[in-house]
Parts: sequence; C-alpha cells; structure tokens
Amino acid sequence: MADFSFPLLTATAAVPAIGAVATAAVPAAKRTAAKWLALLFSLATFVLAVVIAVRFRPGAEGPYQLTESHAWIQDFGVRYELGVDGIAVALIALTALLIPFVILAGWHDADPLESASDSGSAAGSNSRWRPTQGFFALILAVEAMVILSFEATDVFLFYIFFEAMLIPMYFLIGGFGDRAGAHGEEQAATQRSYAAVKFLLYNLAGGLIMLAAVIGLYAVTADQLGSGTFSLQQIVEARTSGKLDFGTGTERLLFLGFFFAFAVKAPLWPLHTWLPNAMGESTSPVAVLITAVVDKVGTFAMLRFCLQLFPEASSWATPVILVLALISVIYGALLAVGQRDIKRLIAYASISHFGFIILGIFAMTTQGQSGATLYMVNHGISTAALMLVAGFLITRRGSRLIADYGGVQKVAPVLAGTFLIGGLATLSLPGLAPFISEFLVLVGTFSRYPVIGIIASVGIVLAALYVLVLYQRTMTGPVKAKVEGMPDLRARELVVVAPLIALLLFLGVYPKPLTDIVNPAVDHTLSVVDKKDPKPAVRVDAVPGAGRPGHAVHDQEVEAAK
Repeated sequence: MADFSFPLLTATAAVPAIGAVATAAVPAAKRTAAKWLALLFSLATFVLAVVIAVRFRPGAEGPYQLTESHAWIQDFGVRYELGVDGIAVALIALTALLIPFVILAGWHDADPLESASDSGSAAGSNSRWRPTQGFFALILAVEAMVILSFEATDVFLFYIFFEAMLIPMYFLIGGFGDRAGAHGEEQAATQRSYAAVKFLLYNLAGGLIMLAAVIGLYAVTADQLGSGTFSLQQIVEARTSGKLDFGTGTERLLFLGFFFAFAVKAPLWPLHTWLPNAMGESTSPVAVLITAVVDKVGTFAMLRFCLQLFPEASSWATPVILVLALISVIYGALLAVGQRDIKRLIAYASISHFGFIILGIFAMTTQGQSGATLYMVNHGISTAALMLVAGFLITRRGSRLIADYGGVQKVAPVLAGTFLIGGLATLSLPGLAPFISEFLVLVGTFSRYPVIGIIASVGIVLAALYVLVLYQRTMTGPVKAKVEGMPDLRARELVVVAPLIALLLFLGVYPKPLTDIVNPAVDHTLSVVDKKDPKPAVRVDAVPGAGRPGHAVHDQEVEAAK
C-alpha cells in the first residue's frame, strides 16, 4: 500500500514527460520559447526531487518509502510499483540537478548553424535545419525514463523504462551529434550514425538477454508461489522466508542475464566499447547525459536487483566481476593517457571510474558500497563539470584535438580555472567530492580483497597523469594562433559551471548529508545478501597493554576483534 497520499514519485517522472510533449509541440518558429519551456519543466522536476529528499526519512522502517502500488497487468503479475531507498533518492536528486545544466549548456546546440552566434555554436556554416524542439524534448524524455528506472520496484516495470530510454538517446546521439572535429557534414553524419547504432545494438543485446532472465524469474515465481510476480520486495521476502528457492543453477543463470545488461549500460570492460564513440560524437551536454545520468542506471540496478534478487549467485560471481572491474580501472586510465581527443579522453576516464564503482559494489562491505553510491553521485557532478567546460572550449576552437590548443589560460583564465577544478575532481583530489568516494571504495575493497585494492590504487596515479597532461597541453605554454582572441566564459556558461564546482567543494568537505541518506540502504542491501564487514585482524601482542594486569576488558575487546 502507498504510504503517502500524493503520488510524489509518479509526479516527479510525469513532469519531465509532460514537458517533453509540450516542448515538442511548440511551433517550429518558436525555438527560444521551446528552450525556456524545457528549462522550466526541468526546474520543476528538480523541485519535486528536493521534496522527495526532504520527505525521505533515513533509517525508517521498511526498505522503501513514498511507495505507490497499483494493479496493472494482473494476468501476468505486473504491477505499477514505485518506491525509493536512500540510494535511489541520491540518484534521482543527481538526475534532476544535472538536467537543467544540460539544457542550459546545450542552449544553442540544436540551432540552425547559420544562426548560432555564441559559445554554443561551432565553426562553419550550414543551413541544414536542426529541430531545436526535438532536441530538448528528447532530453526531458530521457530524464523521465531514468527517474522511473530509479523508482521502479517491479522488475518488469523497471525493464520497460530501462530499455525505452535507448530510443531518445539513439536520436540524441545520431541526430544531434557533435559539430566539431569532423571533415564536412557528410563525414560527421556517418560518424554520428555509427556511434548511435553501436550504442543501440550493444544496449539492445544486453536488454534482450535480460528479458529472457525476466521471463525466467516470472516462471520460477509462478511455479513456487502459485502465481507469478515481478515485485522485488515480494520476491526478496519469499526467498528470505524460504518459500522461494531458485536453485543454484537457475539462480546463477538468471543473475548472469540481469548482470550482462547492467554491465553493458555501466559500462564494464569488455562491454564498454560503445561509450567512447557515443560520447565522442555527441554534443557535450548529451555526453554528460550518457555518462553522468543514463549509465548510472546500470550500476544502480546491480545494487537493487542483482544483489537482492540473487545473493548466492552474486557471491559466486564476485571474483570474476572484481577482476573485470579492476581491468576497467587500469585499462580505461591507460587509454585515457594516450588519447588525442579531449572528449574521448573523458570517456575513457569514465570507464575507469565505473570500474571503481563496480569494485565498491561487489566488495560487499559497507565502506565499499557506500563509497560506490557516493561515487555515482560525485562522478556525475565532476564529469558534468569537466565535460561541459570542455564543450565550451571545443565550440570556441571548433576542434576536439588536444594538439590544437595551447596557452588558453592566458586568453581565457576563468575557463582554464574551471577546467582545472573539473580535472582535479576527476583525479579525486582531497577536498573535492570524488576523493571521499574513491577512498571509501578502496578501503572497502582492501578490507576483503587486499591485492585487488592495492592494484586498483594504480588507477589514482594514472588519473593524475592523464588529467594533468591534458591541462598542460591545452591550457599552458605559448598561445596558439587559433586560440588568440578566444572569449572567456559568458554569463550563461558561468551559471552552468559555478553551481557544479560549488557542489564539488561542499561535498568534498562535508559529505555527511549524502552518507546519512545512503548508509541505511547499503546496510539493508548487505543484510539481504547476508554479508558482514570483515573483522580486522589484530595480534594481541601488537596491542600496547594487552595481556597485562588491569587490561582484562581491553584484552576481551581485542579477542572480539580477532
């Protein structure tokens, strides 16, 4: 039953969905009106996300709050069930926060080329019509589907929106791709089409395998419970009480079906190859939408569905998944070091960061999973800041190649400064938000898998290398000819970047508001998986005073720790 009379979760997803329809319906000549309408709907969604965060009570009884449950397709056990835990609240807030900045940053990205006149435009001229209304409507449609994915507690309902979001993303990549770095419109269109099709095929393949697992899940519940169900909470309760037993082989097959789809979305090595193409050929705001918003659905679903539905299979697969995540960390960072394209460098850096997130999830410790959840949020903010500033830089010069830049800090110091802060956040500098996330992930991983934790730390060194080399080559040194006269950040661009940098600083110094929301949900997930934090190994003879008279209580505590 619903625990809140107003359907707040439905409203939070419905507002951007309605905004998408309304924006698409604006007459073609009213491009500016469409932009403002999309921005207003995104701000309204953010207000509702704030209301969700305010009404949410960390540590309250039950795994989900603000729940909604209605009959939908009764013959197949499908219900319209929504609910949020602390992890979902944090990611809904991240999504709703970033979309207004994505819209503002892409203010001119879908304008006809001959009329785009400020930093959102690219060099060159072309009279081809780019439907502005469609661009912003698609962004709002993606937001609605992502939010519903975070809210859904019915597996089939989640699957629908998990797959449906691919369609607007396909058109955003293929129809509104990057205007910089291509030799002519024909080649640019070819590259965009390739990236969009690759994105769609990879994710559809994962989705089809997941669909088979979803059907299998229904068949098992129908056989053992008398009627099939897709309700996450009902399945978890039935499994915990012993009424539902998948069997070892069946559970592992179902787990693999779910995990494969989420690993493609995440993206996890070796299923990652679609991401550099998609981000490289997208506009910078759409690239942010991909890696900071859409890809988070994959890692979120690992926590909500893989671990809670299939705890035994999750433990069984953990060693292999940790190795794959470790490869992602090192491989992504190494390829980022060797990139010549700014946007592809950021894409490979994101692959490395997602490796850290998955490490934290499958370390099966409170520090690891809390760090992974914080990493999802902080990576979204830091990548958005870096990618959007990089987009402002690229549109000024008309090139994505690192070699085409130099001396930017002398002609555009504010742009260079914000680029540096975004880069330092990406390498997890202490004092900026991603640092605490990466620290918790490494501590949580090391406490259970010390060798993997040590090797993963190499990713920190490589991150410093690719970020600082990128900054040095683009921002320092002599001013290159085509960089001379480059304008600094304008008011609209500062409105986009300044709040993100402020958040990076605030959460880097004071992450408690996020940890308070996230930690109870992490504790619940670990209890469902039946995992406890490993106790530290402490030698009694290594503790001062141990074994001496008057230290009996202390000695007992040491023995308990052992």
